[in-house]
Amino acid sequence: MDAKRKPLEAEIEALEEAVDLEARFGHWKAEALVELSIRRFAGGIAAVSSFGADSAVLLNMIAGIDRSLPVVFLETGKHFGETLDYRDRLVDDLGLTNLDIVRPLESALAEEDPDGFLYASDADACCAIRKVEPMARAVRAYRAWFTGRKRFQSDTRRALPVFEAVGPRIRINPLAAWGTAELAGYMRQHDLRQNPLVAYGYLSIGCFPCTEPARPGEDARSGRWTGRAKTECGIHLPGLEHSLAAAV
Repeated sequence: MDAKRKPLEAEIEALEEAVDLEARFGHWKAEALVELSIRRFAGGIAAVSSFGADSAVLLNMIAGIDRSLPVVFLETGKHFGETLDYRDRLVDDLGLTNLDIVRPLESALAEEDPDGFLYASDADACCAIRKVEPMARAVRAYRAWFTGRKRFQSDTRRALPVFEAVGPRIRINPLAAWGTAELAGYMRQHDLRQNPLVAYGYLSIGCFPCTEPARPGEDARSGRWTGRAKTECGIHLPGLEHSLAAAV
């Protein structure tokens, strides 16, 4: 009975903690939120970064406090070459010392996507083995992690809190309230390197088979999974909680 109750209790505790943190600190400025979170979860927090359109903003804030903070990158095997090059250059620019490159399980790829074209027939299944499972595996060692998600990016993110519970852990979105003007201003102020794909209209950058430039007049993520009902890869959706709940 105790073994069965433990995951549920941990999830409840995480939910209560997230609600409390949101009420007390959700209105703070992004830099202060980053510092607060790193101090609060010292030794048990990481950042998950796609090294996408404006990833440099959050990573620069983190580097200003702790360059050794783990930065998780999900190497799906389907990234643009420009993104991989950008990742390495930005890490060097910021002096980040703990890049954790996490890959899909070879056994899962061999069984479910042996020819590498699963994305064409079942994008959700492709994301599940190339992103969701690796993501759950990557953050199991931590109590909390940062993301760079923002409310303006899509309708599905409009109510995004700064602090949220994901199973028994806390996900932190310090830039939730930021808009494009603030991001651009910060990039200029700190002379940060930009993913070169942005210049070609890619405002949200994922795997190359499922990413196109954003469509004029639509949100920043309009170029992701164009023509499909899919709007998220899954690492930010409830499905991730099931994997994490088992790793209390």
